[in-house]
Amino acid sequence: MQTLTRIASAGSAATAIAFGPARVGFGLFLPQFRETFSISTGMAGLISSLGFAAFLISLGCSYKLIALAGPRVPVICGMVFATVGLTTVALAPDAIVLAVGVSLASASAGFSWTPFNNAAQRVLYERDRPEALAAISSGTAVGVLLAGGLALLVALSGFGWRVVWTVFAVGAGAATLANIFALSDTVEPAGKLPARKWHELFTRSAIPLYGVALCFGLTNGIYVTFAADRVAEQGGLAGLPSAGSGAIVFCAYGAFGLLGLLTARIKSVIGLTWLLRALSISTALSLALLAWVPTSWAGVIVSAGLQGIFVMMISAVLSFWSEELFPDLPSLSFTAALLITAVGNILGPAVAGWASSAFGAVPMFLATAALAFGTALLLRRNAIREKATTES
Repeated sequence: MQTLTRIASAGSAATAIAFGPARVGFGLFLPQFRETFSISTGMAGLISSLGFAAFLISLGCSYKLIALAGPRVPVICGMVFATVGLTTVALAPDAIVLAVGVSLASASAGFSWTPFNNAAQRVLYERDRPEALAAISSGTAVGVLLAGGLALLVALSGFGWRVVWTVFAVGAGAATLANIFALSDTVEPAGKLPARKWHELFTRSAIPLYGVALCFGLTNGIYVTFAADRVAEQGGLAGLPSAGSGAIVFCAYGAFGLLGLLTARIKSVIGLTWLLRALSISTALSLALLAWVPTSWAGVIVSAGLQGIFVMMISAVLSFWSEELFPDLPSLSFTAALLITAVGNILGPAVAGWASSAFGAVPMFLATAALAFGTALLLRRNAIREKATTES
């Protein structure tokens, strides 16, 4: 139990930083960045996509580092990238430096998540892994909630956004130190890179996994980039400044996302297929509400809450589903799923930024919702496998 707590806590701290302020911070503070740096909607989509591209590149680097030096090294690299990137944003004099900082910070997510699949397999019993991986994934919710809370505090107190990003950077530095000590027994290298085994991931049973990962990347990349900006552009929530309204989005996102801790239990009750359908419908409704009622307190909170639940639970599902489908390749299979997620992250904001400028925000959000709903319709029980098979 002590080892379970140590690994889960370290992983939660890493994902809280990497998938909290480092990943959603740009979208959270997009209204302020627009004002400070005169950023257009198209430019915002491009900067967000550049950050997600850095995430994709760092995923590949993380996998190689696991093989060469064990899971601790890529986690520490991720936390260092987060610290440097968040600091760069805090000091950014223009949009170019801002984009560099966002990209460096976003790279931390690629470095710091997949290694915990490897670490869990090394030091935890099989029965403890789903709980640990769900806790690690749900660290994102804590990070997003804290980021949103700080943003709300700044909006109400009058402090500048640079103060919050400085606090983010300090938190990343603390997470770096915590993981250096917590992962001290996972320093052995994984061995030679099994490049020949990449082809083993291309199986029929893995198609639903990759499809869900792609939909996750597309829809969530769009949501975290444009949700706060959508609410602010429509006048915000009654009784709050526009910046505070965006903070409410991510506070609700993170708070409801803590339900991700129940992912394994819910899956054991209703099954993987129904869980995936429910989550796909939840993100569709989340996006639709943002299109229809962006200034309603209830509508915005429900939208953000559903998106938070979707993200944290899907993140946990991808983690343990990939490990169960490919038990001999835990980090490689999870990396593959996240690479596909990253492709969606890159394409989503860039296309959505263009579509929003060309056709308006409402059609863009509704089209994204339709994509998620279509995914729910395509998920069939007889096509979804949860465990490894002997197919060739």
